[in-house]
Amino acid sequence: MKRKLNFVVLISIFILSIDIQASSDSFTKFPKEADPILIGNKLSNRFLEQPHSQYGSPLRIHEPRTQITYPDVCTWIGALWFAKKTDNKELTKSLVNRFDYLIKSEYCLLPKPNHVDNNVFGALALEVYLQTKKKQYKDLGLKYADSQWKLPIGWNLQRNDTPKSDIYGAIIDADLFLPQQKMWSDSGYSWQTRFWLDDMYMITTLQSQAYRAVKDEKYINRTARQMVLYLDSLQQSTGLFYHAPDSHFSWGRGNGWMAVGMAELLRILPEKNQYRHPIMKGYLKMMNTLKDTQSPSGIWRQVVDDTTMWEETSGSAMFTYSIIVGVKNGWLDNNIYGPIARQAWIKLSQYIEENGDVRDVCEGTNIGNDSEHYRNRKALTGDLHGQAPMLWCAYELTKN
Repeated sequence: MKRKLNFVVLISIFILSIDIQASSDSFTKFPKEADPILIGNKLSNRFLEQPHSQYGSPLRIHEPRTQITYPDVCTWIGALWFAKKTDNKELTKSLVNRFDYLIKSEYCLLPKPNHVDNNVFGALALEVYLQTKKKQYKDLGLKYADSQWKLPIGWNLQRNDTPKSDIYGAIIDADLFLPQQKMWSDSGYSWQTRFWLDDMYMITTLQSQAYRAVKDEKYINRTARQMVLYLDSLQQSTGLFYHAPDSHFSWGRGNGWMAVGMAELLRILPEKNQYRHPIMKGYLKMMNTLKDTQSPSGIWRQVVDDTTMWEETSGSAMFTYSIIVGVKNGWLDNNIYGPIARQAWIKLSQYIEENGDVRDVCEGTNIGNDSEHYRNRKALTGDLHGQAPMLWCAYELTKN
């Protein structure tokens, strides 16, 4: 009996070692061109050598810069994560110096806290605070986090009122503030609620960063509740999301924002938080469908569940990051999802130009009412919508 028990124990240990090895092999021993450290450095340096973008697009390079836009924020955060994880002090210094110069000499480019795409800038300020511990960065970041849940002074039902200043001195267009925004605020949700898919990255990342910075549970609780609202309102039976209620197309990058938003929130959300279960349920439901819609090449398509669409990199990198996070945290079976993420990362690395630009990034895309709208979107090279999630992947792959 004792021999039989010992045999069972040995078999169990052997199976466990195979499982651990499978996970390890998925995220190590990459081909040279897919080395996450080399890629992370290349993408970070490319970001630093370029001026601030206009919504990440190389097509808008000659437009005047009016503010820092969210693709820069997302790329900047990814570069900071990567630099810290790889202990690249010189890279960290360059990224922080760029931020210092922005708030001291380019202050006019700080976004007005009047929209989800603008407020996410606060997540960058809070990341700089977390890495430097300088109070002015924390204060700046919390202004953006707090204003996302507090209606600006001057809110009015009348759409034709004269624009007024908000609590931070930014001029707010009275047209922006409509009755439903006050309704959401009164219900305990962000007044910036609008049910666009990218909201669930812009809002959750900012509020999660605020929680990380000051450990006040109001930030994590309200963003988790917000995520559940979006999941209940937008997630389809397949686990994917339509671009809009009246646009029944599962656009890749839109779904990517949701995937990353859930993964980011789950890795920070306390285990006993009341909203964790429904968010995990929504995440796993989406991951199961992504497993089945990955193209034979290893990445995903412009419309996720349409096999006739072209393969697109920004949404694919977002899905890859979300899967890597899930495998590393034990939410996803590493024997199934580890090879999926590995194949995707290796394929995506082939889309990186020598100078660090990423190819086949879908241009900015508004809601469309037919599949040709999505099929005919331009595939850009060097758009920061592609650089950012590739940096997130590089960061996550360098973690133990």
